[in-house]
Amino acid sequence: MKLGILKTDAVREEWVTDFGEYPDMFAALLGARDPEMEFVTYDVRLNEYPEDIDEVDAYLMTGSRHSVYDDLPWIAPLMDFVRELDGRRKKLVGICFGHQLIAQALGGKTEKAEAGWGVGMHYHRFSVRPDWFDDGDLEFPILVTHQDQVTANAPGAEVLASSDFCPNAVCQIGEHILTLQGHPEFVNDYSRAIMEFRREIITEPVYQSGIASLAQQPATERMAQWILRFLKR
Repeated sequence: MKLGILKTDAVREEWVTDFGEYPDMFAALLGARDPEMEFVTYDVRLNEYPEDIDEVDAYLMTGSRHSVYDDLPWIAPLMDFVRELDGRRKKLVGICFGHQLIAQALGGKTEKAEAGWGVGMHYHRFSVRPDWFDDGDLEFPILVTHQDQVTANAPGAEVLASSDFCPNAVCQIGEHILTLQGHPEFVNDYSRAIMEFRREIITEPVYQSGIASLAQQPATERMAQWILRFLKR
């Protein structure tokens, strides 16, 4: 399978040596479990898109420091591309910003959440078992870093998993779009680096709670397998 990664942000320069860029994180997450998978990166901030939508088998949109409602010149074309992918029923996975932008592009709404910042390890719980799910626990730990949330889902979207903090944590549209608010590609040290960088912004109590939550590990293996099974169905 060839996966097109829609890159919507860059990792801070001082962190790249330790963690790589966002496409590298997804290549590590998915490629380690499927060595035959190929990855192609399109930096949509630079208006990089495939010449032919079918030159890859599926797409994945990364997270970003930006908000989907920011007045940036590359966001509207990206929404248009999402609508084209949806119309063609092309497989698409959205992560964090990607999760939010897909909802916004297809008729939902993303905005700053009244709950404030979510950081560190959160627990999301499935309310239904989609056909790509496994036989494990319905609750799973995942690293998050977001202030925005999907507050109104796109028409036809099904909420698969949620938490008290994030009601729309994992969503699916038809058989071709899967979105997650959390970051299956993150590791604890990267989450820690982001929290330390944003310590004043997220407030001290949120920072302390987020750092303490890193005593746990995310369900990386399960999440990678879910995404792979979804893409290959």
